[in-house]
Amino acid sequence: MFKEVTFLNPEFFWLFLLLPAAVAWLYFKRKQQTATLKMSSIKGFQTQKSLVAKLKPYLFVLRLLALSSLIIAMARPRKVDISSQTKSTKGIDIVMAMDVSGSMLAKDLKPNRMEALKKVAATFVEGRPNDRIGIVVYAAEAYTKTPVTSDKAVVLNAIQSIKYDNVIQDGTGIGMGLATAVNRLKDSKAKSKIIILLTDGENNAGFIEPETASQIASEYGIKVYTICIGTNGNALFPYAYAPNGGFLFKMMPVEIDEDLMNAIAKTTGGKYYRAINNKKLEEIYNEINKLETTEIEELKFYDYQEKFRPFVWFAFGLVLIEIGLRNTVYRSFI
Repeated sequence: MFKEVTFLNPEFFWLFLLLPAAVAWLYFKRKQQTATLKMSSIKGFQTQKSLVAKLKPYLFVLRLLALSSLIIAMARPRKVDISSQTKSTKGIDIVMAMDVSGSMLAKDLKPNRMEALKKVAATFVEGRPNDRIGIVVYAAEAYTKTPVTSDKAVVLNAIQSIKYDNVIQDGTGIGMGLATAVNRLKDSKAKSKIIILLTDGENNAGFIEPETASQIASEYGIKVYTICIGTNGNALFPYAYAPNGGFLFKMMPVEIDEDLMNAIAKTTGGKYYRAINNKKLEEIYNEINKLETTEIEELKFYDYQEKFRPFVWFAFGLVLIEIGLRNTVYRSFI
C-alpha cells in the first residue's frame, strides 16, 4: 500500500530539519521554563519525584509529534489508482509463408529445420499482441492454414500443428507460397502489410513464378521479408523411408537460391536474411519484429484519494491533549 501513496508537495519534508533545532532549544532552555530558588543545602527537601513530574517533559514530545503530523499533511499524501487503455493506431497484417517440404526435416538446425522454425515463429507471434497474423504453408503446392486473425491462440495452435505429411505434393514452390500469402493480404485495410517468406531450397515446383508473385506483392503495397534457412556446405537430409516408418538420413549438399530470395525482397521493399543455425534464425525474427513496429496509443487515467486529513486531525488532537494537560495536571508546574 505504501507504494501506492505519493506526495503532491514533497518539498515540505525539508521542515523536518527544524525538529532537531526544536529539541536542542528544549534541552538548553528547560531550566528556564520553571521558577528557581538558590539554597545552600536541600537535604531537608530531598524527595522522590512523582510520576506526574517525571512525565512533564513529554508534553514537548506531543508538540513535536503534532508538528510532524502537520508537515506530512502539508506534503499532501494521496493514494493514486492508475488505469490504462491501449489501442493500436497503426495496425500491421502479417502472413508467414512457411516451407514444409521434406528438406525442412534436415538436421543442420536442432532438432531439425521445421521444429526450429516453429519455435521461433511462435515466439514472434507472442510478441505481436496488437497485429493480425496468418499462416500459409507450401511445398509444391500451397494453402492457407490460418487466415489473417487477431486470435493469437488460433495462430499458435496452427504453428504447433505444422508437420511434414503427404497432404500436399513434395517440392518447393516458392512462387506458389508467395502468391497464396499475397492473396490473403491483397484486400487488407491495414496501414502496413508484410509477408515473411521462408524456404530452404530452390524453386522447382508450382505454376506461378516467384518473380511474378513478387511483382504482384509490390503492386498491392506488400513488403516481403525473405529468409533462407540452412547451413553452408552439407547437412543430414531425409532421402528414404525406414522399415519402421521413419526416415533415413544422409549427408547431402545444401542448395538454396539466395539470389532469387534477395530479388524478391528488393522488389517489394523488404529485406533478405540467411539463417545458418538456430541462433541466427532467432536473431532474424527479432530484427523483423523491431523493424515492423506497431504504433500504440496509451491512455492513462489517474484517480487521487487525498490522505492528508487524518494527519491534520491527529495533530489537532495532540495539541488539544497538550493544552489540556498544561492547564489541568501540570498547571502548578507552569
